[in-house]
Amino acid sequence: MLRNSLVLGLFAIVTVGLVAFTQQSTAERIAQAERQARIDALAQILPAGSYDNDLLDSQRELRHALLGPRPVAAWIATREGQPAAVILQATAPDGYSGAIQLLIGVQSNGRLSGVRVIGHRETPGLGDKIELAKSRWILGFDGKSLQQPGESGWAVKKDGGQFDQFAGATITPRAVVKAVHQALQYFDAHRDELFAQETAR
Repeated sequence: MLRNSLVLGLFAIVTVGLVAFTQQSTAERIAQAERQARIDALAQILPAGSYDNDLLDSQRELRHALLGPRPVAAWIATREGQPAAVILQATAPDGYSGAIQLLIGVQSNGRLSGVRVIGHRETPGLGDKIELAKSRWILGFDGKSLQQPGESGWAVKKDGGQFDQFAGATITPRAVVKAVHQALQYFDAHRDELFAQETAR
């Protein structure tokens, strides 16, 4: 019995050691992969050559009701020390199946450079058309601003706005349109504040 206990104890020590070694040896690779994934996601929002700073190094945390109920990340893009764009992470809390997480790129002139969905639980085949991989609907935001289409246009067509809804799934696009519009309102009110620290570097 003592011998069995010693064998089991030795086995446990060896196993824990192997797990710790594996975790230690792969931690750096995992961190690099995660960093590259973030870079790739942000690169979908801003075209190459439109900024020259390291976006990941410009990350900051924002807290505002227009961006969602929890603190979110923002990345400030500059070119030759001048404001170029900001990528805002925002939450649409009122999706059909829960919160929808978005990345919203806004150029310094207030126009959208792109919007991407980075997390949701919407119904496959219906609400998931907000993903670029499923449809081109999300590209309809490119180039839009608070003035174009104007206040009344920032809604789905069913509500009198300019954005298409999906057959059988109006709640999802309605939530995304609202969240993007609110992000533009936030940018319009806080533009100077967002760019001040980054351009001062």
